[in-house]
Amino acid sequence: CGDVMKCANSDSCTTGALSGINVLDFGQMVSAPYCAKLFSDYGADVIKVELPSGDAARSVGPFPGDVANRERSGLYFINNTNKRGVTCDVTSPAGRSLFLRLLEWADVLIENNLPGQMAAWQLDYANIKAINQKLVMISITPFGQSGPYSAWNGYDLNAYHLTGASSRYCGRPGEMPLEHGTFSADYFGAISGATWGMAAVYGRDLVGGGQHVDVSCAEAIAAAFIGGQNIGGYAQDGRFDKRTGVGMPQGAPATILPCKDGHVWMLALEPGQWNGLRKVMGNPDWADLDIFQNMKTRAENADVIYSFIIEWTMQHTKMEIQEKCQAAGCPITAVYTVAEAAEQPHLKAREYFVDMEHPELGRIRNLGGPFKLPASPGGPVRPAPLLGQHNEQVYGEVLGLNVGEIESLSRQGVI
Repeated sequence: CGDVMKCANSDSCTTGALSGINVLDFGQMVSAPYCAKLFSDYGADVIKVELPSGDAARSVGPFPGDVANRERSGLYFINNTNKRGVTCDVTSPAGRSLFLRLLEWADVLIENNLPGQMAAWQLDYANIKAINQKLVMISITPFGQSGPYSAWNGYDLNAYHLTGASSRYCGRPGEMPLEHGTFSADYFGAISGATWGMAAVYGRDLVGGGQHVDVSCAEAIAAAFIGGQNIGGYAQDGRFDKRTGVGMPQGAPATILPCKDGHVWMLALEPGQWNGLRKVMGNPDWADLDIFQNMKTRAENADVIYSFIIEWTMQHTKMEIQEKCQAAGCPITAVYTVAEAAEQPHLKAREYFVDMEHPELGRIRNLGGPFKLPASPGGPVRPAPLLGQHNEQVYGEVLGLNVGEIESLSRQGVI
């Protein structure tokens, strides 16, 4: 935001692109907390509401030294920056009353509980919409709020594999599909929820008040990973694509190849790209063979061409290959490890890494804002809250409770 020092030394950020929007984060683990983080990191005032036992992410880690500590979870830390944190036992009448009062303050409620659980707490949209007519509720679940699977227990990988994405990607043809990257469905669901939740906030005056944004992580993956080319294509003529292992079978070179210090992703299909690669390799005689003059015949002879190219890549480092090929107009990139990505100069130059102070973790590196807004850049400034860290502040300033009332709620186990 515009005044970084102001945000760094206060508990509610008052500037930024989303300044003035009040959000309740009533989620756990990844999807709802990350969705709320996209609001908080760009200036919205986000209050994270946890049951007294805490967000389940606090027990997941990773933890420094592999020593479990609910205040030192990396997963919790990275998804909850710039938020104020309170505890509230919504299973008790007093806790539910507190939560409903917070809803009167909020513009947005973000949650990822099973629909049946929210209904059992009487906190589903049908029950709470009368509390705040302008409230936008964003529900992010594996399978959505309706349909035969909506009540199922499910996690990120359940949502991912339900879509057919694992048949399309990740694994060798004819063998078992592989798991995809961690929490892909949850993060895609979170971004979808933030996008359309924000649209609902700004559309309230047009549609006559708040509304319920129902996000299915499975459907977010189906749209982003599978899309109309496959699902629509199958509906139209029964055809669809399947996983092909490493590389693209329709053209070559288009695959991951080993090099002196790791691997490179190589894509040189168009004539200009192929000629650029030939030039970087020193225009070897074998590259003049007729079978290598178009991407289709190169693909038909992939084993041969890749054996020749690997002889060259194994003589060079991945950064040498990337820089020389990019300069020659050939889109080849180094395949980075996570450790290498954390030191990547391009990401550093874009200020994507942010060093933060945390009372339990000390000085730690975090990821910056994923979207660049030059006038109000956004990104994390304050670390994720400790469990119940802002109980006194929020219940005092937002709800007007006095110290005695807050202490009484604490003694009762409500907060």
